[in-house]
Amino acid sequence: MPVLSKFHGIIIKMYFRQKEHNPPHIHAIYGDCIGLFSLDDAEMYEGDIPVKEQKMIKNFIQHYRNQLFVMWNTQKFCVLPPLE
Repeated sequence: MPVLSKFHGIIIKMYFRQKEHNPPHIHAIYGDCIGLFSLDDAEMYEGDIPVKEQKMIKNFIQHYRNQLFVMWNTQKFCVLPPLE
């Protein structure tokens, strides 16, 4: 699973798409916490990431939404810089 970005102790990854692996989403890891975040609305739909870090991840998704969807659809992954 490629690492797309790292910031504030958060690691953002995306699995190689497999059949029936929808909806489009990213995996976020923060310490021992893991969350799955929808690319459509940037909401965590599974996991236990703390609220403060959820907000940073939502901002990341909203900022890079277009690039994340391109990666999801093409499976051509690249590293995205952290937001300041």
